Amino acid sequence: MIVKEEFLNQLRQFFNLNLYEVKIWAALLSRGISTAGELSEISDVPRSRTYDVLESLEKKGFIVMKLGKPLNYVAVEPGEVVERAKKLVNRDAKEQVKKLEGLKGGDVLNELESLFKQGIEFVEPSDLSGALRGRHNIYTHMETMIKNAKKSVYLMTSSKGLIRKSEALKSTMQALAKKGVDIRIAAPLDKDSLEVAKEFGEFAKVKAVEKMDARFCIVDEQELVFMVMDDKDVHPTYDVGIWVNTPYFSGAMSNMFNMAWKNMKDVSVASKSL
Repeated sequence: MIVKEEFLNQLRQFFNLNLYEVKIWAALLSRGISTAGELSEISDVPRSRTYDVLESLEKKGFIVMKLGKPLNYVAVEPGEVVERAKKLVNRDAKEQVKKLEGLKGGDVLNELESLFKQGIEFVEPSDLSGALRGRHNIYTHMETMIKNAKKSVYLMTSSKGLIRKSEALKSTMQALAKKGVDIRIAAPLDKDSLEVAKEFGEFAKVKAVEKMDARFCIVDEQELVFMVMDDKDVHPTYDVGIWVNTPYFSGAMSNMFNMAWKNMKDVSVASKSL
């Protein structure tokens, strides 16, 4: 059996299989039905491991064992394997989420929190900073910052960024607004982002920016994340954000934001020019 290594690596990634599993599976697919000995020879997998691998593939729903002597194994149609694999991923994900939820209030999380509090005492203020690579990581970190806000959240973004943040952060900010947190959002508006701005306006203060191009988020005048590139010129995977946790810089940025805020247009006024 000749199967390109690149193809086997793709199978490993898509279906979360090890090397022996993809070799045996590919060998069985090429035969339709076969014995363990034949599959071992075709796939170049040691015979001592072949039965374990076949048992694993059977449990995952990739193959079926045919009763009789000698034992034969039958390949399941690939389209059906994909559907079974999806169910396995969903099941495992739910189980993992349940385990992680179970950590709340437990000894393991308490121990982790204790270690963190001990370690943070030795951290210099200048060390509370870092680079965030990829838009997914930026938004995840931003959500954590916003979730812990006590007084204020100031957000400056692009027109398309406003739409993205509606999907990623709207529910979190809405919950904070109910707790009395001051939420201010500034962004250039176009026909696509206007409706999103109005939705944010139901619980936050939103204004339109005309001559300012920046992307940042300030929380409680303490933490700040700012993006270093224009989102029109960078792929989401290569977007970069800088995070700092310092009232000195964050406070200065907050003051500048609030000064600019006074000169920004309300959404209702800006919408008339669109």
